Amino acid sequence: MRFGILGETRAWHGDGREVSLGGPARRALLALLLVRPGEVVSSDRLLDEIDPAGALSAHSLQSQVSRLRAALGAGAAIERAGAGYRIVVDPDDVDAARFERLAGAGRAALADGDAGRAAALLREALELWRGPALADLPESGTALAAAARLEERRLTALEDRIEAGLRLGEHGAVVPELRELAGRHPLRERLAGLLMRALFAAGGQAEALVVFEETRRHLADELGAGPSAELTALHRELLSADPAPAPAAPPAQLTNFVGRAGEVAEVAGLLRVARLVTLTGPGGVGKTRLSVEVADAEAAAGVCFVELAPLRDGAGLPQALLGALGLRENGLQMDGGARTPVDRLIAALADQVLLLVLDNCEHVIDDVAKLAARLLATSREPLGIIGEHLFQVRPLDADAAVRLFTERAGAVRRGFTADPGLLRRICAALDDLPLAIELAAARSRTLDIDDLAGRLDDLLGVAARGNRTADERHRTLRSVVAWSWDLLSEPEQRAARRFTVFAGGATAESALRVCGTDGETLESLVDKSLLEFANGRYRMLEAIRAYGAEQLDAAGERTSLRRDHAKRVLELVRTADPHLRRAEQLEWLPVVAAEDADLVAALHWAVEEPEVRTAFELLASAFNYLWIRGASASAAPQATALLAAVGEAIPDGLGEEYAACALLAASVSASGDEGQRIWQRHRAAAAKALAAAWPGDRPGRYPVVLLLWMMRNAIGPDPEGAFALVSSQRDCAEPWAQAVAHYVSGFGHLGEGESAAAEEAFGEALQGFRSLGDRWGIALALDTLAGTASARGDRGRAVALTDEALALTERLGALEDSADLLVNRGDYRAADDPAAARADYAQAAVLARRAGSSTYLAAALRGLGDIALEEGDLGEAERLYGEALDRIDPHWIKSLGPRLRTLIGLGRVADARGHDTEARERYREAAAAADGMGTPAREVLRILGLSEEVVDTALSAVSAR
Repeated sequence: MRFGILGETRAWHGDGREVSLGGPARRALLALLLVRPGEVVSSDRLLDEIDPAGALSAHSLQSQVSRLRAALGAGAAIERAGAGYRIVVDPDDVDAARFERLAGAGRAALADGDAGRAAALLREALELWRGPALADLPESGTALAAAARLEERRLTALEDRIEAGLRLGEHGAVVPELRELAGRHPLRERLAGLLMRALFAAGGQAEALVVFEETRRHLADELGAGPSAELTALHRELLSADPAPAPAAPPAQLTNFVGRAGEVAEVAGLLRVARLVTLTGPGGVGKTRLSVEVADAEAAAGVCFVELAPLRDGAGLPQALLGALGLRENGLQMDGGARTPVDRLIAALADQVLLLVLDNCEHVIDDVAKLAARLLATSREPLGIIGEHLFQVRPLDADAAVRLFTERAGAVRRGFTADPGLLRRICAALDDLPLAIELAAARSRTLDIDDLAGRLDDLLGVAARGNRTADERHRTLRSVVAWSWDLLSEPEQRAARRFTVFAGGATAESALRVCGTDGETLESLVDKSLLEFANGRYRMLEAIRAYGAEQLDAAGERTSLRRDHAKRVLELVRTADPHLRRAEQLEWLPVVAAEDADLVAALHWAVEEPEVRTAFELLASAFNYLWIRGASASAAPQATALLAAVGEAIPDGLGEEYAACALLAASVSASGDEGQRIWQRHRAAAAKALAAAWPGDRPGRYPVVLLLWMMRNAIGPDPEGAFALVSSQRDCAEPWAQAVAHYVSGFGHLGEGESAAAEEAFGEALQGFRSLGDRWGIALALDTLAGTASARGDRGRAVALTDEALALTERLGALEDSADLLVNRGDYRAADDPAAARADYAQAAVLARRAGSSTYLAAALRGLGDIALEEGDLGEAERLYGEALDRIDPHWIKSLGPRLRTLIGLGRVADARGHDTEARERYREAAAAADGMGTPAREVLRILGLSEEVVDTALSAVSAR
């Protein structure tokens, strides 16, 4: 877990998700503990500084500490120590401590003469700041003193970073920042000296001398003192020095270069061993800026930068180069008798060590290739000649993209701040393309950041206003894409616009079939940076895809291409479905996962069109995949819409698909009980269709639907019918359905109190799943066997079986099932090792949140509530139980155990407080819910692993009613 006090008090999990800390008192409490991690802060001081008015009591402070502990979970420990509290975290997990370490290391590197390392360390340190230090403690004396120290250290680090920049030759880039800092701190002599040096290096000797005079006057007026010896010596040095000559350089840049330091070093390294390097990549990715920075880094060798975009054809290429080199086409016989412009170029360059940068070559690519033996070229397309070294310029990484947006937005909107998660979403939608990010950030001058995020569906419109100083084709993102598009041949344009129907990329086979093209055309689109190819898949950047989709509409091809795309996705998931129930599922899961975005897109289209048969078949064929990955809820809206479109009239031949659709629609109840109402409306028709599809003497098409049918119907009006339907498949010709039938029949034995028969049935299910190699099925069977082992008191075997199951679900990426297994393991460990159980519950909560599963999150919270109850923290236990109960879907079989345990837990809390009436009511609710299973309540409660004492208490509450 990471913590932040350099700005508002915040905390983040290791995966980047922010922790919900609660109100201002809790944030202030955490901030005070984090000022010096590990040191004890007395309760009296905490009370005084959190609430100077004295309204906060010692009891309230203890309550705030408890709530803060719950919010942080296993991420940090807040310990009681003597008369106070301390937080036990690694200091480097606190941004203030990390800032001071990095700033110190940067200063040391600067002292050692390593300006490059110093600059990197200091930038990393300064990027940790999000606002004023300890902003949640405006009236705390401790916080004010710590904030003053940190702010002074921040200013020193800024000075050190600027010093490093000056040593690296970045004088032009730091002048604006130095002017602003010196204006805010007119008495700070080091800033004045840095500004004087930067101005002088940029050729501004007179301006540097003016800065000295202004600083001298401020010191005299405010302090009655003169400049220091160091500043005076610098002044004398400037007076006696000659102005530095302006070096030959590429076009001056008005903005900082963000996120490409590694690429600059890599390309510069290539240039030391190669005569020709070509930068390739899509429009707007930053090839020109990268080439400028490389040229600047290599300026000692001499640089000539040539912009080729204005050329209409290659005929004017030699003249453009001669002009950039400062040579006339006819050199008054100083060219050794050269008669053509190319001869003149060769003669002029023959004895020079020169870096020649040709920018934007693609429209004159053939002519550039003829001169390329001496060139460094930037282009969307490689030159294709011997000796060429290609360097693919890719979009920015996530952090650099957010930094670029923040910096550019801050330049047009003073004090710009925004949620990093929202900025990350915006940048990702813009493909992390520097040009797109800069154009979008410029819109933040007039658009609120939330408004901007809401317009991301119109990528080309978001970046519709550009930089007036840029050439026409770089002023908007649309013009950048159009420039590349217009250079394509007609077959290339046709393939590119058709490719836009793929939402998440495509394999070569899919692209060839849906786009109706050939491999050579696809390779050409890759060469021209309209497509990317990696890991066996073609992909298209979103900005290009948005433009191409417009071209697809204009060509009138959208409907036919979307239909072809949906059929191709259906073919893929239908082919994968049986493999996902066999040993090869690990190979096929990533195959289907790669098509996830296209599955969603195909479903949307098929439901909206509507293409009813395609939509039903897509949902049913993807059913197994969605369930293994815990993503069934993501298809619920489309399933709901499809059922609404067809009503209760099952389309011919689609009964089993209809049942799958009904199950998916009921898998989420996001809008109150709507999911349950839909389920009730379609349950009878779906049951009839499913029974017809699986009569017992022959198999249906989708055996996973059988298992989920039982789980959805086990709590309801006909649980026996649901069990009977599935159990009847024990002699079915479909081996996976046989294994499921044994698995389900085991629950029937448990309900009758026949634990040995249940264990035998679960063992047969395990054997069946093992024979198929289905890791998911194996994990299900191992989980039930662990439950029976625990019920007979063998908790060691229960833990071992659960460990084996967890290893399988983790390999499958089945987050929901892993969360379920972790809760179960926590239950098995709780009596003997509460700390290990707490860790299991906390990890289960993390996985459940990541999967978006309220059922398994509720189970994890219930487990944590049990731990809190055993520790005597009744308030925390009640809070956790209450939160769990709010999240439970009472109609889902997997929710039964968590709901009963949560109700029992709330009854025990009420018992401990002496609230007998409330306790009896909770026990009655639990027993009634258990009785609704069609199995004696005592047996259900016992199966859950509850002690006989707790079971007796609950049942006696029912009998006393």
